[in-house]
Amino acid sequence: MRVITGIYKGRHFDVPRSFKARPTTDFAKENLFNVLNNYLDFEDHVTALDLFAGTGSISIELVSRGCDRVISVEKDPQHYAFICKVMIELLSRGCGKVVSVERDAQHFRFISQIVDTLKAPNCYLLRADVFRYLDRCNEQFDFIFADPPYALKNLEDLPDLVFRHNLLKPDGLFVLEHGKTNDFSAHPSFKEHRTYGSVNFSFFKAKETANE
Repeated sequence: MRVITGIYKGRHFDVPRSFKARPTTDFAKENLFNVLNNYLDFEDHVTALDLFAGTGSISIELVSRGCDRVISVEKDPQHYAFICKVMIELLSRGCGKVVSVERDAQHFRFISQIVDTLKAPNCYLLRADVFRYLDRCNEQFDFIFADPPYALKNLEDLPDLVFRHNLLKPDGLFVLEHGKTNDFSAHPSFKEHRTYGSVNFSFFKAKETANE
């Protein structure tokens, strides 16, 4: 797993072979962010939400590119612990602050001790079920990314959930990674579809404000 660009450009992290997560390939990730640069200026006070964060690859890339605030949601404890480890290693170098929300008190105390040595808050790691999080979230984001398991039975509900709960700011962008059998082109907020190898991305855009 490689950081494509930004302040952590070129950093590599080995993903444990025991992982159930299917990380977005570096090839697909690099092409994705090339497209995203046409939609977003990540250094312009962008807030982002990374759902089914897995290895944390997208979250790390967002932090590296200068996002003001990134929330990463991952349910699996092994994957969550890996993201914490990577983020702490990166951000403890003085470029930001990571805040972890974890049920295990001992682990949380350890993370909190690390957090105290860091600077400004910009990355929040949340161990939680994505669908429960979406139901309760009362925040809006400039950019939302979701990389669920391709076989997830509720995968096709995700765009509707994002827009039903009004989670995007005006003109905000939602990108869903999915398998080749999914087709979102009929969705009212669908913008475009990109394919890189076996990886598919569908782009959805929130409506602009009335005076724009």
